[in-house]
Amino acid sequence: MPYNLGMTEITLALPYALPPPEMAPDLMRALKMPALAALLSRNNNLQYHIYDNDSRVLPHESWLAHELGLASPPDRPDTGAPLAIAAMRGCGLQAEAAEGHWFMVQPAHIQLSRTHLLLSDLRALHLTEAESRGLYDIARGYFEELGKPLLHGAPGLWFVRADDWTGLSTATPDAAATQNLSDWMPEGEHARDYRKLQNEIQMLWHEHPINVARQERGLQPVNSFWMWGGSHAAPAAAAAAIAGGPAWMQALAAPDQRQPSAAQLIAQPGTVVLAELIPSAQTGDWSDWIARMQRIEQEWFAPLLAALNDGRVGRVNLMLSHRNGWMTVAGGKLAQRKFWRKPTLNSLKQA
Repeated sequence: MPYNLGMTEITLALPYALPPPEMAPDLMRALKMPALAALLSRNNNLQYHIYDNDSRVLPHESWLAHELGLASPPDRPDTGAPLAIAAMRGCGLQAEAAEGHWFMVQPAHIQLSRTHLLLSDLRALHLTEAESRGLYDIARGYFEELGKPLLHGAPGLWFVRADDWTGLSTATPDAAATQNLSDWMPEGEHARDYRKLQNEIQMLWHEHPINVARQERGLQPVNSFWMWGGSHAAPAAAAAAIAGGPAWMQALAAPDQRQPSAAQLIAQPGTVVLAELIPSAQTGDWSDWIARMQRIEQEWFAPLLAALNDGRVGRVNLMLSHRNGWMTVAGGKLAQRKFWRKPTLNSLKQA
């Protein structure tokens, strides 16, 4: 009996698997990834997509929001990344998420460079449950005085209801990180109100014992917060498995889908996001990026290619991205028979 290709279709998304164009030649020479090369070269369809550099959402974030049924496709990012409600449900806050307009609130470290403010990578905070709860308890009263209930979802991931801020345009933390922060602050009618709230919380946390203790351990102080992802109550999002990634991304996956493997994906085809390349690409740690890519080759690309060739999987779709665009690749078993196409990673250089 032939395989039901619709039931054996796999989608694998790798944010920041596309190297920056200026570094691509050198990075490609360092990679030894025959399975990825075969999937890229022997395909049924390959497309490059240029992303709007002025978008306040990164390509993979827009893609994920669309994949979950929450937003427009990434080539029409008119709705941003309305992910707060879906993340709330993942944190067990279904009842609260049923009404109102909610944003994600994430404790952050903002630092002053020579010329401007910078939002640090939120992953670098390494907030513990106790630290997150302690800072939350300090901030909650002030939020509630303003009529904006604040809920704790997970360490470093909170939610605020702000029904009157629905028109506020916000940026994702990964889009804003390492950029001039003045270009990424919330915009709209209530932007000044947001900034005032942010300033008040900064003063509440300044030199608090939690931050003093963090600095004594060589960790960044939590001196601000970042708000984004605003959304209304909506039908439950589609499912996706998540490997790695920040707290908000983990909250979008069911508990048994937060550390998937290639074997699980082959047995139960669906969509997986591998988010472990983001930090090294964001900070320009390319030796770490190469090491992670090589590990993904062994743990994901090689098993998926084998499953495609022996018929356990009918189709493999890839979504690879960087800050300025993304590439989609689709191929089935028959495409792998195009022996005249030499496996190469050259497609990664052209994005």
